[in-house]
Amino acid sequence: MASMANTMTVPAPAAPYLLALDQGTSSSRSVLFNRQGEVVAMAQQALTSHFPHPGWVEQDPLEIWDSQLATARQVLVKAGISARQVGAMGITNQRETTLLWHRKTGQPLHNALVWQDRRTEPLCQQLREQGWAATAQEKTGLLVDAYFSATKLRWLLDQVPGARDLAERGELAFGTVDSWLLWQLTGGAVHATDVSNASRTLLFDIHRGRWDPELLATLDIPASLLPEVRPSSSRFGHTHPDCLGHAIPIGALAGDQQSALFGQSCFEPGMAKNTYGTGCFLLMHTGTQAPASHNGLLTTRTVQTQDSHAPEFALEGSVFVGGAVVQWLRDGLHAIQSSAEVQALAQSVPDAGGVMMVPAFTGLGAPYWNPEARGTLTGLTRGTHLGHIARAALDSIALQSTALLQAMNRDVSHHGGQEVRELRVDGGASANDLLMQTQADLLGIPVVRPTVIETTALGAAYLAGLTEGVFGSLAELQSLQGIDRCFEPQISRDQAQATLAHWAHAVRQATAS
Repeated sequence: MASMANTMTVPAPAAPYLLALDQGTSSSRSVLFNRQGEVVAMAQQALTSHFPHPGWVEQDPLEIWDSQLATARQVLVKAGISARQVGAMGITNQRETTLLWHRKTGQPLHNALVWQDRRTEPLCQQLREQGWAATAQEKTGLLVDAYFSATKLRWLLDQVPGARDLAERGELAFGTVDSWLLWQLTGGAVHATDVSNASRTLLFDIHRGRWDPELLATLDIPASLLPEVRPSSSRFGHTHPDCLGHAIPIGALAGDQQSALFGQSCFEPGMAKNTYGTGCFLLMHTGTQAPASHNGLLTTRTVQTQDSHAPEFALEGSVFVGGAVVQWLRDGLHAIQSSAEVQALAQSVPDAGGVMMVPAFTGLGAPYWNPEARGTLTGLTRGTHLGHIARAALDSIALQSTALLQAMNRDVSHHGGQEVRELRVDGGASANDLLMQTQADLLGIPVVRPTVIETTALGAAYLAGLTEGVFGSLAELQSLQGIDRCFEPQISRDQAQATLAHWAHAVRQATAS
């Protein structure tokens, strides 16, 4: 109230807040930041996933939209401000999740196919057998995998009655979640995406910065479906006044992991971050170089600011099941009542007691890329109890991330670059001190947790602030970075290597046919 009173005598800057819409796999959130990058208020709403068949994962597009809009309204109420005080909005989102809707009505044709969905693996295998993988990787930096949007879109066109005919007539729009939210927020006025999201579709040439005609033809996808691709930090439009009571400039779109890389101020080659969410996502900035991975990683576009003259890239590895393993402990095993209890349960034992968990519930992602792998729990004895299983579950998150960073370092060394010297971390599970210490122990390098762990939302807010002139430079953003805690390795490299060897053996068991 004091700050509001001050505005009566001292003129305050117009629209001093930045609003980030953070649409994730398990929830929709809205986070309000001030000009110092500090969280003012947050609202969150759980999002339902549907599993109609084994390996299939869907979400209701209207629930995605309704929940995101609801949290945007809630966060303004929580902060006690109106939309007129918001200088810019940025949108960040779960990537690869695929939607198809009518251009005239804005109504979806089908549930969204979530990035975790594996139904198109047979098509991917067919494409690989046809020799398409090398061309796809060269152009997109990606592997031919059901993880990405292209084959999901093809499935919708082929399986939803009437979809292909409507698409051929130009009556449908495809988008990832950012495009869907932008369409709804602008009342259907804007159909666009940004380079970071486009680079995750398996349809975008990351070097030329355009949708690729050859890839579209191979998958028989009409170009009329596709959104316009723009820099991540640019004016995408304004929210319709009916949404929040006042038109807010939408100054940024960014895929969640590239947004987190930006929010962590990883602006230079060699800087890396890992986000611990439903999955884990490790990205290392490689500058203007787009190194092809020889170790099962992906090459992707980073976010692009308005004044960027050359595209910038990152190496990325994804763990399909990260924090989701804690959800499984809660909802599947009923070992805990809430996710917050997992650290105490895991710390009830000094270690996992020889138990090793490989949470390959939907196959294994990078660097293994084995869609047929299934979860295993090994090393059980009569002395094993829930504490050991909880410890093994947390260990599995750090072990998978370690395998990613080791693969990344091998790729960087191959191209003459510098190995990662510290890992910046964010996401909900990064608040778990035991997990972060385990991560530092296994990696043998410092693990740095920022003051604001909502770096995915922060990146979107920063990008929007750059668009609207709230911030003047990357150096200014870097000066706002604060460190909460730095976790230093506490075990020997011999101990770490023994644990990693045990993990490698467990992975071989999980992938054995």
